[in-house]
Amino acid sequence: MSIVTNIREAADRLRARMTTSPRVGLVLGSGLGGFADDLADVETFAYDTIPHFPVSSVEGHSGKLVVGRAGETPVCVMAGRVHAYEGYSATDVVFPARVLGSLGIETLILTNAAGAVNTTYQPGELMIMSDHLNLTGMSPLVGPELPELGHRFTDLSQSYDLDWIAACERAAADVGITTHKGVYAGLLGPSFETPAEIRMLRAMGADAVGMSTVLETIACRQMGVRVLGLSCVTNMAAGILQQKIDHEEVIEIGRQVQSSFNALMRALLPVIAGGTAEGATG
Repeated sequence: MSIVTNIREAADRLRARMTTSPRVGLVLGSGLGGFADDLADVETFAYDTIPHFPVSSVEGHSGKLVVGRAGETPVCVMAGRVHAYEGYSATDVVFPARVLGSLGIETLILTNAAGAVNTTYQPGELMIMSDHLNLTGMSPLVGPELPELGHRFTDLSQSYDLDWIAACERAAADVGITTHKGVYAGLLGPSFETPAEIRMLRAMGADAVGMSTVLETIACRQMGVRVLGLSCVTNMAAGILQQKIDHEEVIEIGRQVQSSFNALMRALLPVIAGGTAEGATG
């Protein structure tokens, strides 16, 4: 069975069960899953009940698709994602994002937990992704060309939508949240980086580093879905401080940022929902 058929089967199953059709989606990274708990009028679909949907094995990723309202804005929220380091292929990693695109999601907000490469950043702050470095050694575009998903030679000169970056900066200022704008380096993982690797990433222009997001962004842009990327800075990257990096710390900082993140989303989502049908800048 082809990947396109699998995507359609998953989307059709969800469409038959959903009572609303949101145009905005979110993928919640480590520690940020609490946003889904604040939605109203929710419909929840466990990943293992959706045909062909991959299921995460990572702490902090609950593994459910939640459709509901953030204020008055209908949204489709993935509480948790899968990663290539769990043994999944690039095709598997982006499968949920492709299903959301097939459901009519026009903008996908991709969030992640990230280590700060830029030494001016502090744990607990948010970085708006202006660009990325795909250092996973993988791409969801490898393989046979599937016109149903878009063009194989996808343009990534504006991977992250300029209108939504500006809107996010304005929303953050309105609610009093400090944000940065920078480049995210996506690595395979699951080990954290070495100090030498962090020095390399800094020389390459990275401001933050993590183990997700870049593959989903590529798949979304192939499908014409607009992308906003947000990194929750959960720790300083290796070698910056004289301490070890711990996944439990990553989860805990994400939880501490939850209230600020929720406030930002409440301010931003109506703007994106109101403008997402106007077309992408990239």
